[in-house]
Amino acid sequence: MDISMKKITASEAVKKVKSGMMIVTGLGCAEGRDFLSQLHTVADEVSGVTVTNCLPMSDPDFMKKEYKNSFYVDGWFYSPALRKAHQNGNISFIPNHLHLAGIKRLAHVHTDIYVGACSMPDKHGYVSLSLSNTYEKRVIEEADLVILEINPNMPYTYGDLELHLDEVDYVIESNYLPAELPDTEPNEKDIAIGNNIASQINDGDCLQLGIGGIPNAVASALKNKKDLGVHTEMLTTGLMKLAKLGVVTNKRKTLHKGKMVCTFAMGSRELYEFIDHNPGVAILDGAYTNDPHVIGLNDNMVSINTTLEIDLTGQCCSESIGSTQFSGTGGQVDTAVGAQNAKNGRSFIALYSTAMVKNPVTGEREEISKIVPQLKQGAVVTLSRNDVNYVVTEYGMVNLKGTNVRERVKLLISIAHPKFRAELLEQAKALGIV
Repeated sequence: MDISMKKITASEAVKKVKSGMMIVTGLGCAEGRDFLSQLHTVADEVSGVTVTNCLPMSDPDFMKKEYKNSFYVDGWFYSPALRKAHQNGNISFIPNHLHLAGIKRLAHVHTDIYVGACSMPDKHGYVSLSLSNTYEKRVIEEADLVILEINPNMPYTYGDLELHLDEVDYVIESNYLPAELPDTEPNEKDIAIGNNIASQINDGDCLQLGIGGIPNAVASALKNKKDLGVHTEMLTTGLMKLAKLGVVTNKRKTLHKGKMVCTFAMGSRELYEFIDHNPGVAILDGAYTNDPHVIGLNDNMVSINTTLEIDLTGQCCSESIGSTQFSGTGGQVDTAVGAQNAKNGRSFIALYSTAMVKNPVTGEREEISKIVPQLKQGAVVTLSRNDVNYVVTEYGMVNLKGTNVRERVKLLISIAHPKFRAELLEQAKALGIV
């Protein structure tokens, strides 16, 4: 179809922004990078414009301190760019479970403009939203103005994220490469944790797996398994590699048999090439994919997530350092609860036993335990102690399902770093929890 009448430049597109508007952009690699890179150029002409994003991969100028009177940013999940900009005073976090993020946001505020990345149109005039449908298509249906950046570097993916250009108001011709996440090489701790978790994975299990050294180590440790399935929030390079090896076949799934299901993809260039025009990958609405009830329809579902800190009763802080927002709840609760809803389902929370942090008094870096009597003041409880199943460190793995607090203290201390175990027990006694 002829789309020439819809084409505008990014500089022309930002001229559509008026004071007080609510703008939403895509998650991660689906953000409208060219539009956002030009947004600061209209700062003198607007005020009170809010941009809502999620795990942004770029660091556009409009988030800088000098533009704080013109633009606010609301984030569903912080990335390094949002963590840096938060100190400017115009950045705020939206508490959410990812499967309800778009639904609740749309019930709260109206979207004036949606802007995001997409594939090139096919011969029928359809584009794919490409790398995310966590909330994007829902927002597009509600937005007054839809601007998409058509890009030959964005893979054409399938699921329920295809969109006809008749539903799009303007297109920007873009040519940037989607952001890539480095394929982190697992260290000794990662490998130990990965092996612990892999020992509990059976042939035919269905996986949800995140990103980073620990999940990569889990993926590496699964190479000898057979007929694994994937129903995950984020499709990663590690899961793609298992599919290429024939370890992931999806043939024993009880829901969406034969397909890797996710709500967004992020990883390497190889991953993006793998999902391009691949009918074996379905990128579905996040409100569906991450719904704990839907996840639970997968027999033998296994959820694998990480946390920053866990207290001796099992409360997991996975998104903040004290009161400072670091990332987000994302789909951790969705997937942990969903997996446990499943027949033979299991949920794993992994963390290193210790971390090196700067002592505020001496300025020296010192080792501290990440299994603690109490979470730091202001820490966000991401995963309730009521919903924790397996907890894994490099020192072992324990199952908290159905245990009382006294049992949990004993179990969690058993997988803490040995040099902190006696101190943790004494602190637990002082707090009266044992």
